[in-house]
Amino acid sequence: MRHQRIGHIGRAATRRLLAGAMLAALAGLGAGGAASAADGRLSIVSNGEVVGTVAAKQDGDRLTIDYHVDDNGRGPKHREEVVLGPNGIPRSWSIRGTSLMGGAVSETFAWANGRATWKSQADAGTVAAASPRLYIANDGSPWNLFLYARAALANGGSVDVLPGGRISLTRLRDMAVGGTEVTLYRLDGVDLRPDYLMLDRAGELFATLNATNAAIREGFEKEVPGLLKLGAELGRERAHGISEAVSHRFDMPVRIRNVRIFDPRSGALGPLSTVVTMRQRITQILPGDGGAVPGDQVVIDGEGGTLFPGLHDMHSHTSLESGLYYLAAGVTQTRDMGNSNGFLIDLLPHLESGEVAGPHVVPAGFIEGRSPFSARLGFIPETLDEALAAVHWYADRGYREIKIYNSFNPDWVRPVAAEAHRIGLGVTGHVPAFSSPNRVIGDGYDTIAHINQLMLGWLLEPGDDTRTPLRLTGMARAAELDLASPRVTATVALMKQKGTALDTTAVILERLMLSRAGTVAEGDADYLSHMPIGYQRYRKRTFVPIGKDAAAEDARYRAAFDKILATMKLLDDQGIQLLPGTDDATGFTVQREVELYVKAGLSPARALRLATLDAAAYLGQDHDRGTIERGKFADFVLVAGDPTRDIRAIKRPRMVMRGGTVYFPSEIHRALGIEAFAAPPRMTVPAMTGDDKDEMGEASFFGASGRAHLHD
Repeated sequence: MRHQRIGHIGRAATRRLLAGAMLAALAGLGAGGAASAADGRLSIVSNGEVVGTVAAKQDGDRLTIDYHVDDNGRGPKHREEVVLGPNGIPRSWSIRGTSLMGGAVSETFAWANGRATWKSQADAGTVAAASPRLYIANDGSPWNLFLYARAALANGGSVDVLPGGRISLTRLRDMAVGGTEVTLYRLDGVDLRPDYLMLDRAGELFATLNATNAAIREGFEKEVPGLLKLGAELGRERAHGISEAVSHRFDMPVRIRNVRIFDPRSGALGPLSTVVTMRQRITQILPGDGGAVPGDQVVIDGEGGTLFPGLHDMHSHTSLESGLYYLAAGVTQTRDMGNSNGFLIDLLPHLESGEVAGPHVVPAGFIEGRSPFSARLGFIPETLDEALAAVHWYADRGYREIKIYNSFNPDWVRPVAAEAHRIGLGVTGHVPAFSSPNRVIGDGYDTIAHINQLMLGWLLEPGDDTRTPLRLTGMARAAELDLASPRVTATVALMKQKGTALDTTAVILERLMLSRAGTVAEGDADYLSHMPIGYQRYRKRTFVPIGKDAAAEDARYRAAFDKILATMKLLDDQGIQLLPGTDDATGFTVQREVELYVKAGLSPARALRLATLDAAAYLGQDHDRGTIERGKFADFVLVAGDPTRDIRAIKRPRMVMRGGTVYFPSEIHRALGIEAFAAPPRMTVPAMTGDDKDEMGEASFFGASGRAHLHD
């Protein structure tokens, strides 16, 4: 693949490369100086089905964009009204409607009289600007990528943006899609991951894409499978490049000295010890500093810090980039709870080989039912026989369990669960709409996914439809829930009788129920300022609809979330297995999920055990993972403090080892455009010749390139 970063090659080459695209993009400049854009309509396709549309219509310098998504009972729905200025940069912009979960959107930007002013859910500001500056929308649409790309093209390939940062456009290749000649670009700087888009020969938007979904010009929907393969290739190429730079493998023992090992069984830290690994396994655990160091071993000085087993995210949705975020957060194993089947099956061997850095992934096969609210993942069977066939499809491909979702026919749960159990698969999932936790437990669920799916059984009225956002907004009713009521005690007793576990994902409920526009939520406070500006702004929003009596509704949501935490404590006290999960992929939320367990009243040691040894035991892997012992996989995390006293210590990993490969979170975060949180430990690496050793701190170890060349 040919990669050229526009604006970072010679001027003559830049002019030749951009001439055609810029002439097309800027053709038709009117008296007002705005670049024209043909009307366009995109179909948003997920898992082979159209789940939304983007419709753009331009009249002179005025552009309207209608964005509507209905996927899994949710999705943004809003209208953008834009007035374009010179070089296609908006001089006014309004966005009004609703966001993902139905929260109100009212965003504005304007440039006038030498000043640019904006207001969004996240923030408000004003700066002096002699001419319009490109604004990055907080609640935008795929069409916005076209506006950003045109502005970058018109400015030599990169441009400063408001409220902060800089975007750049990289031309990747020319190609044909469905008979249409297009140019593929990568847009960097908008969010945590790059965006990919295609412009046709006229410079108009043809498609946006990533590894799992695409927005494409109406009439070309059949081309989406090919675009998804391309998106996966592009994402894998980027992830592979970063992985290659941050993965440090050694064909010699690695000796981690001066660490105190956390034992999940006792909940205590041991005395200062030394852990030796060779390739994937722990080979020795020695007292103290381990004695004399052989000259042919890598040595890492833990400086009295804590070494604890790698964390688990028991409710993840794997992406190409998620592995890097997870490793930087100390997560060495995840349970994937629903994905595009082709994407995940293709990615798993790349993860296991280390070509793409990430945790070990244990997949659950997604099975949904057909309804207007269907999630577009996995299989959506029309009949019971098709559902049973899906169970066998997953079993044949080595999945550990199946996951049943919201629109699944409640009458099919029992036969599907029985067949899954018969052939050795577990059964987990949401409680299907119009069913109940008690019923699915009786019908064969081994685990319920999400604590709200459990608690809604105590909160809903007959006829309430959990295929809609009610499965989240209805949690406000928990403010009045009596945890000693018969309906609660009956469910808990049934869970104990059947041995039913719960993956909690309390962190995502905290985010959805307690995030408020313009503020940094408590769960984001410890990391958000280190993130790219686009992500920071996205996190500072209200997700749930808040009506006129905002103070009362806010108080009710907060009381309801306190009841969620109290439920977690109740379940743990009753011996129900809790599985920390996030429904997110940044890794930071795994750390917060564990912290929420402590906030619920569990001890830090207990919370850590649930996220390490107990999670591994649930997956049937405690013989290989979950504790730091001789012979087990070398999956562990080094932090400076004592997490048994202050659980927040897990939020600053200095080093992570996954299957014997060493990762430094500071290095991963820098590669991802995130400000580092903790310095790596000192490392001594044997010289390539003789018995001499090079002793290196962070600066000399990583060098100017940010990579250690340990195998050259």
